[in-house]
Amino acid sequence: MLEYSMLYPRTTLSRRAVSLDGMWKFCLDEQETGEKSGWTFGIPGNELIPVPASFQDFYTEKEIRDYAGDFWYEKDMFVPEEWEGRELFLRFGAATHRAVVYVNGTKITEHEGGFLPFLANVTRVVRYGASNKVVVKVNNELTVTNIPCGETARLANGRKISKPYFDFFNYSGLQRSVYLLALPKEYIFDFDLNYEISGKDANIQYRVKTTGGHSVMLTLYDEEGRIAAQAKGTDGTMEVKNARLWRVRDAYLYKLVIRIMDGERIVDEYQQEIGIRTIEVKNTLILLNGEPVYLRGFGKHEDSDIVGRGFHIGVMKRDFELMKWIGANSFRTAHYPYSEEIYQMADREGFLIIDEVAAVGMFESLMNFMEASTGKKTAFFEKETTPVLLMAHKRAIEEMITRDKNHPSVIAWSLLNEPETTNEAAVPYFEEVFQLARQLDVQKRPRTFALIMNSVPGACKCYPFSDMIALNRYFGWYVKGGHEIAEAEALFRKEMDAWKALNLNKPFIFSEYGADTLGSEHKLPSVMWSQEYQEEYLKMTNAVFDSYDFIKGEQIWNFADFQTTEGILRVNGNKKGVFTRQRQPKDAAYLLRKRWKELPLDYKR
Repeated sequence: MLEYSMLYPRTTLSRRAVSLDGMWKFCLDEQETGEKSGWTFGIPGNELIPVPASFQDFYTEKEIRDYAGDFWYEKDMFVPEEWEGRELFLRFGAATHRAVVYVNGTKITEHEGGFLPFLANVTRVVRYGASNKVVVKVNNELTVTNIPCGETARLANGRKISKPYFDFFNYSGLQRSVYLLALPKEYIFDFDLNYEISGKDANIQYRVKTTGGHSVMLTLYDEEGRIAAQAKGTDGTMEVKNARLWRVRDAYLYKLVIRIMDGERIVDEYQQEIGIRTIEVKNTLILLNGEPVYLRGFGKHEDSDIVGRGFHIGVMKRDFELMKWIGANSFRTAHYPYSEEIYQMADREGFLIIDEVAAVGMFESLMNFMEASTGKKTAFFEKETTPVLLMAHKRAIEEMITRDKNHPSVIAWSLLNEPETTNEAAVPYFEEVFQLARQLDVQKRPRTFALIMNSVPGACKCYPFSDMIALNRYFGWYVKGGHEIAEAEALFRKEMDAWKALNLNKPFIFSEYGADTLGSEHKLPSVMWSQEYQEEYLKMTNAVFDSYDFIKGEQIWNFADFQTTEGILRVNGNKKGVFTRQRQPKDAAYLLRKRWKELPLDYKR
């Protein structure tokens, strides 16, 4: 079990959350001598860098952009004298891909996994009523024993470089917010919620975990601030009369306030907005509150100019406005859990999220998007190091579900993206991660993984684990593109007929499909990379989607153009975006808008 709370930082009657975002000192450690040189007490130089942000795109030197190895951050942090007697934590929203945290020269904690939060308990090392020095050593090297998977190579000149098994740039650093938290000695550690709808009413089953033994009280407020329900005890049921349900693009959020009480005294208080809704898969239907929903939306990336993968509140707002404009109702957090603020926004805006752990690159190839289409097999899960990878993967799943389980927007867990599934060694691996997800989630959300092009009926050993089948398919792009698009459609339909013949009685969604398109390129007649071809590709693909009743969702790849490792198949990044990286529409955006605005929510019920 996790040793620290994953609850989002909030200031309440009993808690203080102070942001440490801003300019931090920064330096690279190319010779890996930081510890020996005493950098744990303070790093050299006066270079400053923003937090949260990726470090790569601020600089003009290619050696910095493509840097792989250790790099360091430093920040002075004042701790008020009146906080003595509380539990103090540093909370990092993410440190990509691994970090060691020092305070006043003392090592506090280390963490591996670059897309989820971790806490460092600094209670016994800080000086109260004084400034304290926070130093973080971060490392962004890729391995086959951590997710996302890849290699780290060394050039003849001694420099390390990243060789990802995935098609997005290895942005890294302190990419999400850092907080100093002050909590009471006895505090709310975690809570689980599950929902049951009964006519006009609803029951909220809850379980609260604290670090002490005092009584717990829960109060639920509606959006007008009126008390909607109350309960006492660390577990039980809250009855909500005339409950307003959380619906797609029609979100209603209650405020849940949890308090630890010592008589009339509040020991600790935590609050969070929640939505009352149920989610289940039944036969080929995806049911929200018992009603069918058809997913339309995107695979996305946290990716934007200058800050890279760093959380940017303005970019987040623009992205949601564009998704509303185009008629989307969902997205997948490809290929890692996103910043928590994005889930909070989805809760408020009524978007559905397929939440994906960073298990990408489990197909040993520097161009898996190409080689999987040829039928290549890699036997990825037969490595001697696979048990170490499995431990890291399971830890990331636990962190993701613990962090995100109480968001109404999260309707499914995606446990891997495009893994090798044609080898029997994958089966026990899948069994463990799928069982863990089911065990950790009291709501028992549907579980899935995104199937790569060679994971087809008769070859894929692992699709039975999925509650809904998610396909990444590029017929008309990586397979039979351009003038051969008619043959691509025939091959596409042939595969879908093979899935239909299995009679799986499960919903299928397309978690990826798309065609690279330059926003400046027009050609008549069309050629690949032109805007005209992207539209032709989408018309063909949409016709296939509409031909099969068991297809219950389409999430195009990608929402916006994004950065990748440079190469001859990428023109300064992946250009499959419906929007440019600067969030302007390509022609295909208008085609999708017309389609998605007209599709009923319960399409193909």
